[in-house]
Amino acid sequence: MHDVRAAARDSLAVGVAAAAMGVAFGVLVGQSGLAWWWATVFASVIFAGSLEFVLLGLVTALAPLGQIAAAALVVNSRHVFYALSFPLHRVRGPLAKAYSTFALTDEAYALTATPAARGWSRRRILAVQAFVQLYWVGSVTLGALGGVLVPAGVVGLDFAVTALFVVLGIDAFRARRDVPNALVAVGCAVLGVVLADARSMLAGMGLFTAYLLVRHAVAGGRRA
Repeated sequence: MHDVRAAARDSLAVGVAAAAMGVAFGVLVGQSGLAWWWATVFASVIFAGSLEFVLLGLVTALAPLGQIAAAALVVNSRHVFYALSFPLHRVRGPLAKAYSTFALTDEAYALTATPAARGWSRRRILAVQAFVQLYWVGSVTLGALGGVLVPAGVVGLDFAVTALFVVLGIDAFRARRDVPNALVAVGCAVLGVVLADARSMLAGMGLFTAYLLVRHAVAGGRRA
């Protein structure tokens, strides 16, 4: 229970942020013409905030499955890079690993990638992910149920996911204070937009990963 209580404290801040975005997504589902319970299905089964915002527009527009699959690949491709440093090796057991892989969200990664999380136990990591999912599913459902109370003319709710990424980036910079990495990350994002347009996220993260690999190789050569 100590690990569970600690996980509740760890996840509270990002949980509140995710809940704000979840309510916004729930309202969008309610205003899209879908039944409210579809919001809970999206949140529980897909459980990928930014992808859910994208898929909602594609589903309501009756987009072909190929386009939906391509969007899912591009939007969630960043999770491949998360896996390079996520402490999945400390999550033992096939079922636990399967859930931890499924529940690897931006918020969970931001919490477990900090220096303070290097000693977290299997139970604490899983509990953090479970709490984040609970915040998300609950807030999305709440937003869908209360969406009828929000005027249809309200715009900008889909910006919630962008705002969350900005906050996570600021917190990551405060934790490490790595100015070169931050500047290169911004540069890679700009290059991704210029060079790849619709696939800018994949291109930007690919460029940034290549930079990190080169930087790691150079640092390793200096130590040797």
